[in-house]
Amino acid sequence: MILLTRRRLMTGLAAAGVVAPARSRAQDRFAAAADYSAAAGGVSLLVLERGREVFRAHRDGAERPLELASGTKSFCGVLAAALVQDGWLTLDARCADTLTEWRDDPVKAQATIRTLLQLASGVAGGPIGRPPTYAAAIAFPAEAPGVFRYGPTPFQAFGEIVRRKLVAAGQPDDVLAFLQRRLLDPAGVEVGGWRRQAGQPNLPSGAQLTATAWARFGQMVQDGGRGLVDPAALAACFAPSPANPGYGLTWWLPRPGLVPPGPRSGIDADAFARLAGLEVRMAAGAGHQRLYLIPERELVVVRQSAGVLDALRGRSPAWSDVEFLRRLLGAARPAQA
Repeated sequence: MILLTRRRLMTGLAAAGVVAPARSRAQDRFAAAADYSAAAGGVSLLVLERGREVFRAHRDGAERPLELASGTKSFCGVLAAALVQDGWLTLDARCADTLTEWRDDPVKAQATIRTLLQLASGVAGGPIGRPPTYAAAIAFPAEAPGVFRYGPTPFQAFGEIVRRKLVAAGQPDDVLAFLQRRLLDPAGVEVGGWRRQAGQPNLPSGAQLTATAWARFGQMVQDGGRGLVDPAALAACFAPSPANPGYGLTWWLPRPGLVPPGPRSGIDADAFARLAGLEVRMAAGAGHQRLYLIPERELVVVRQSAGVLDALRGRSPAWSDVEFLRRLLGAARPAQA
C-alpha cells in the first residue's frame, strides 16, 4: 500500500530543506486524516485550500475513477440551481407543471422542485441502492408530505423533469449529456463513468469520478458557481429543510437535529451535534464516500473508498466524520459529550 504518512512526509520535506513550521503542522494534520481514512478502507484523499491542492494520498499510488454512490445526488441540487438561472424552472414551481400525470394526485400535485429535492414532497423514497427508471419513479405512490424520506426515487423523478424540459426546448433528451455540457465540462470535471437506466443517467448514485474531478466540482460550488450558476440560486442548496435541518437541497448540512438517511449510512446525528458550530456542507455516499466543503477554512476535501457494495451489505468499516474532521482540522475538535 502506497500512502503518504506523517513520518515519510516530514522526512522528505526535511531532506529537501523546505520544512516550514506552519506548513508542517497542516501537512501533519492531513496525514493523520489520511491514516484514519486508510484504516477505514479509504483509497483516495485530496485536500484543496483556496482552490490549490495542498495534500493528496492514493492507496495504489495513482487515482482512478470510483463510484460516488449517493454522493452523486448533490449534482441534482446544483443542476436545479443552474436551471433556475437559465429560466427553465423556479424552485417553488410545482412539479406537476411538467409532470402532468401528477395533477390529479392530491399530494403530488402540491410537490415543488424544492420539496422534491429536499426529500419532503411526499414522493416515496424507494429502495436504497436500487434506483427505478424515470418512468417508474414518477409512477411511485405518494405518502404524507412534509416528512424527510431518503431514497433514490425523487432524484429519478427530477431527472424526468429535466428530460421533459430538454424535449420542450427542442434539445436532445440525454440528461447526462446536458449536465456535462451545462456544468461539468465548463468546470473541468471529467466523468469517468455513469450508470444508466433505460438510457438515462442514474441521478441518485450513478457517477464515477476521480478524486480530482470531484474536488473540482466541489471547488466550483464553494466558489459560488464561478459564473456557471447564480450564487443566489446556488445558496438554496445550503438552506436547511423544515423536514430535516441537516439537509438542504441534495446536500447534507451536519448540525444538531440532522435526520440521517439510515442506520448503516455512517452519518451520525449525535456525532454531528459535537462539531461545535463548524459549518460543513457534505455530499455523502455508501462506503463513506465524502465531499466536504468547509467555507470558513476555504477547504474542499474528497475522501473515497472502494467499499460501496460492502456498505450496502452492511459490512462497511467503522467511520466517524467527526473524528476524520478533528484530525484534518486539528482545532475543530468535538465538544465534550
